[in-house]
This record gives sequence, structure tokens and C-alpha cells, in this order.
Amino acid sequence: MKNRWITKLATGFGFGYSRFMPGTVGTLWGIPLAWGVSQLPLLVLQIVACAAFILLAVPVCAAAEKQLAKGKDPGCIVADEYCTLPLCYLGLPFTPWVIVSGFVLHRIFDITKPPPIRQLQRLKGGVGIVIDDVLAALFALACNHLIFRFM
Repeated sequence: MKNRWITKLATGFGFGYSRFMPGTVGTLWGIPLAWGVSQLPLLVLQIVACAAFILLAVPVCAAAEKQLAKGKDPGCIVADEYCTLPLCYLGLPFTPWVIVSGFVLHRIFDITKPPPIRQLQRLKGGVGIVIDDVLAALFALACNHLIFRFM
């Protein structure tokens, strides 16, 4: 039995069906999520919120992968991208420059999948769909902090 809400969440309310760069288009939903996280007064609360988004993405992506039956980690599933984007901004001011650099870095690491990101994607189910994006976001966060510190 298909659950429309699972499909809607997993595909970023249809953004994942974009003909042009669906992962990048779907990641755009992460910007308002990241803004919401940035409004939390304490870093520890921001970390908890990011963890909650990631933990939500795992079962949503797993269920959507089964429902859509398009193979492992179909491109239309973008909840893994947008739910991990807020990680890219932890501990940083939510300014236009930081937003753009975090977004671009997240996409670069997610698309190129340098080691060990590519190896983590081999895991099955929702964890396999989401874990590579978590690590890509953490790489982007580290780079974003370096850029911010030296600018």
C-alpha cells in the first residue's frame, strides 16, 4: 500500500522529479530547514534538530525506495539531501555567503563522493541512502568553518 505522504516527503514535494539536477533542486528544501535550525538559541539544540532530521530521513527514504521500486537510492528521493543540509551550517552565522558555500560544498561532496563517502553508500536501506549525505554535509561543514575562519 502506497503512502502519499512518504512519497511527497521523500521527493521533496516533487522537486526530486526535476528533469534538471533533481538532487540539487531537491536540496533547496534544506535552506528553510537550516534557517529554522539556526534560529535555535543553543548549538546543542541545533545539533539535536539536525539529528532529528537525519533520523526522520532514514525511514522516509527507506519506505520511499520500496514504494517507488526504482532500484537502490533512486534520484527522485531527495529527503536525504535536504534533511542533511542544515548540518553544513552548525556553529556558523546564517549569512548569504555561508548559505551559498554550504549548499555548494554539500552538493560537491555528495556528487563526487570522495572516500569514505562512496563506501558508506553501499549500506542497504534508508541508512545507505542517508549516510553518504551525512558525511558529505560534515565535510562541507568542516570546509565552511575553514572558509569562515580565514575570510
